This record gives sequence, C-alpha cells and structure tokens, in this order.
Amino acid sequence: MARVTVEDCVDKVPNRFELVMLAAHRAREIAAGSQLTVDRDNDKNPVVALREIAEETQSADALRERMIESNQTQIEVDEPEEDQMALLMGQETDKPAEDDMSEEKLLRALMEAQGQN
Repeated sequence: MARVTVEDCVDKVPNRFELVMLAAHRAREIAAGSQLTVDRDNDKNPVVALREIAEETQSADALRERMIESNQTQIEVDEPEEDQMALLMGQETDKPAEDDMSEEKLLRALMEAQGQN
C-alpha cells in the first residue's frame, strides 16, 4: 500500500474522530518504541499508524482498549467485602469495631478540635 487515506481506514473504524484518536495513540506508541507491524517505507509515525489500521495489523478494538488504559488515572482494585474484611481482621461481623466512631461522634470531635485552635 503506497498511500493510505482516511477512506482506507473508515471501513475498519467508521467514526472519523475515533479513527484519528486511535491513529494518534498508535503513533505515540510507535514513537515510544513499539514494534511496527508494517514496513515503514520512509513514512512518519501517523502514516504508519493509519497503514496498520487499514491493513488490520493493529486491531481497532485492541487499540481502543490500550488507549483507554493509558488515559485511566485510577485503577480499579477489587476490595474484599465488608464481612470478609472483618473476618480478615479477626472481628465478628455482628458488632462494630471498638475504634469505630459514629458520624455524630466524629463531627463533635472535629468541632471541639476546631474550637481549641
């Protein structure tokens, strides 16, 4: 494929905005040292990225997932359920821990602390 156009890629990614986003992400990956899946042919990274998408050597779904992961700032971690956490800490699930404070007690303590300052 000597030249790549947006029309070559629209079959794979119908939304042009998404196509640009995916190609830009892939071009950044290439710039960071990712392996090429097509010959460079003296093309710049954005053109190589579009050629990879057009020739389907890079899956649009895989690119989309990598782009989403790269933009995430908070990673979801499965926390144990509250009753499992209590068991892990050696507490019974029926009664609250001794160091637990009700919301009302906590607010009172904060108000007192502010009044002392």
